[in-house]
Amino acid sequence: MTAPSSIDPTQFLHEQLSQASPDLLRQMLTTFIDTLMSAEADAVCGAEYGERSEARTNTRNGYRHRDFDTRAGTLDVAIPKLRGGSYFPDWLLERRRRAERALTTVVATCYLLGVSTRRMEKLVESLGITRLSKSQVSVMAAELDSHVAEFRARPLDQGPYTFVAADALVLKVREGGRVVNVHALLATGVNGDGHREILGLQVTSAEDGAGWLGFFRDLSARGLSGVRLVTSDAHNGLVAAIGATLPGAAWQRCRTHYAANLMAATPKASWPWVRALLHSVYDQPDAASVHAQFDRVLDAVVDKLPKVAEHLDAARADVLAFTGFPREIWRQIWSNNPSERLNREIRRRTDVVGIFPDRDALIRLVGAVLAEQHDEWAEGRRYLGLEVLARARISAVPDSSSPAEEVAAIPALSA
Repeated sequence: MTAPSSIDPTQFLHEQLSQASPDLLRQMLTTFIDTLMSAEADAVCGAEYGERSEARTNTRNGYRHRDFDTRAGTLDVAIPKLRGGSYFPDWLLERRRRAERALTTVVATCYLLGVSTRRMEKLVESLGITRLSKSQVSVMAAELDSHVAEFRARPLDQGPYTFVAADALVLKVREGGRVVNVHALLATGVNGDGHREILGLQVTSAEDGAGWLGFFRDLSARGLSGVRLVTSDAHNGLVAAIGATLPGAAWQRCRTHYAANLMAATPKASWPWVRALLHSVYDQPDAASVHAQFDRVLDAVVDKLPKVAEHLDAARADVLAFTGFPREIWRQIWSNNPSERLNREIRRRTDVVGIFPDRDALIRLVGAVLAEQHDEWAEGRRYLGLEVLARARISAVPDSSSPAEEVAAIPALSA
């Protein structure tokens, strides 16, 4: 009588596999796959390998080797060959396609996170996957192209887009054997439901009036409407394009950009003091107090810093356009600098890549980052309440007696 075993075979096998090295796992998986293919080839031949049988209809004729990428690494599998006809393991190749799609997703995600192609090649090698070149990585990352193209061309049908912000980022691309600067034109907006949206992305050779005009025309053709206020820097081509494509919309000069412009005109030792004065203007409780505080700031600097006073006075209408709208939106839109935070997030991803191989690669990465941010905004809390938005839509643009009267006088740009 055989003594009962005190070892649980299932538990023993589980423990051995959990402690196994990647090499052992790959060897076991290779053996398992080869055994299944051999059994299937025997079934096709009508008899087992080496067996003499009247039922045999074919014979084996060696093997052809193929690399198979798995989570355990790259396996060298031996596919049986037949003397007559062919044997093709559809179940294995289907699984290979699934593995390749999974690997493509991983590589595309790494690219989205800003991992360079050189680092990505080392990453997949550390996972035991061999023969993955930089060109193959770029090809796999192109899986994002269709998603980004659909996102960039989607209809803007969630309006009215009461508030819009526009900006541009300078990035480096290889073109014609040279490294050149290109401009990624971006626009965000607040839709009719109070959520923020990424409205558009285009890449141009120069940040000029023609580029901005084409950009805003594309937004309008896709459905951008109901815009009451656009915030941006004071680039002449951008401001002119806004006036040409969004008639009736006021223009607000970006606080962050204007602060940088004012700092350039201010002595370094005086900048902390001037900056505090400028911020005090934005912190007032109502429009009348904003304009009154602006007057006090001008009085404070006109004698000591006449160039700063002149700079402030010339930009008055540009930087105070927000006073024509409900106070509830002031701090939410202008104090949080949402466009600057979005730009920093894009920079965090693109700085890892450095120089893009072409414009398509740039659009792929920046577009994927924007699509990701767009989804987060759509699933998050409302950026502005519906009641505040309704009030903003019926708010009157500052009248001619207001110091901000020049806001509506945005120069037009001919088609």
